[in-house]
Amino acid sequence: MADASSFKPDADEDLHGGYTRFEIELEVQFVQSLSNPYYMNHLASQKLLQDPSFIAYLKYLQYFLRPEYTKYLSYPGPTLKALELLQQEKFRQDILSPETVARLAEGGVLASIGAK
Repeated sequence: MADASSFKPDADEDLHGGYTRFEIELEVQFVQSLSNPYYMNHLASQKLLQDPSFIAYLKYLQYFLRPEYTKYLSYPGPTLKALELLQQEKFRQDILSPETVARLAEGGVLASIGAK
């Protein structure tokens, strides 16, 4: 798996052209943090998940679904699933619930140890 520090967007890439390597690395780190249910809960409690510009940013981050960018994620499965869930208004509301956070956290632990 590629390291985020070696991330270099294509010069011809319209969507990401003009961004510095530092800015792209920040996006890699941020999108990976979304796989933490407690962090998603924090974002929701700060009302960021209700902010149209933040929701647009989450939509923009879906470029990480493309293989040429997915390869820079340390844990692509949980990261991309969280990004997918955050596209849904109902989930953005549900993540405020401690039960939802606990269920996601437990699921992550079980997945990490290979439990079914």
